[in-house]
Amino acid sequence: MEQPGVKPPTEHRRAPCDRPDDAPSGAARRTVVCISSEQLFAGASEVQIEHRGAVYRLQRTSLGKLILTK
Repeated sequence: MEQPGVKPPTEHRRAPCDRPDDAPSGAARRTVVCISSEQLFAGASEVQIEHRGAVYRLQRTSLGKLILTK
């Protein structure tokens, strides 16, 4: 089911973190995954993230801020 305002994951949009020239010359490049908060939350106000056996909660506040708690 499609959420209003949420792009399908197959469609790539340039996000602020897509800056190929922000690394200093000669610096080692690392892989960065950039996901918009709209895609991550998919209409919900909370996302649970499992990391190394612990569950973290990422919440979106009514003011649009993000809070990460363990």
